[in-house]
Amino acid sequence: MHRIHINLGSNQGDRLTLIESAVALISQQWPEARLRRSDLFESEPWGFESDNPFINLGLMLETAGDVDPVDILHRLQAIERDISPAPHRDSGGKYIDRKIDIDLIAVDSLTVDTPELTLPHPRMRRRDFVMIPLYSLDPTWVDPVTGMTAEEIVRKEF
Repeated sequence: MHRIHINLGSNQGDRLTLIESAVALISQQWPEARLRRSDLFESEPWGFESDNPFINLGLMLETAGDVDPVDILHRLQAIERDISPAPHRDSGGKYIDRKIDIDLIAVDSLTVDTPELTLPHPRMRRRDFVMIPLYSLDPTWVDPVTGMTAEEIVRKEF
């Protein structure tokens, strides 16, 4: 059984409805998968200033099917564009408010390092809004970079 970890966030518009739309579209993309979801997590913007807090949600898809991390990434990016084609960064490359943000966090304990995709997500260990939901869904998940479980990362960092 493969485990795919995804994090969703929204800090514009009807945040909860946007998150729920993304979950529904993800579920449609992987109808054979068992989808588990964390509790909602409200957080301040990370990496930029904004008065608009995020609602975040962690998802874990469990599937026996083949997993291709790049294909997963492309499907998630298509869902993101379907919900809101607006960019996530300004013209200078800095993060900005967004209706939906969908990040592929991990696929099992695979490591991928290409210009298009890095797994596990390279900044996840510094983001409580990613690690706490991941921990709640899969505390024994092992980060292949550090060798630490999700539980150990959360206890150490947060």
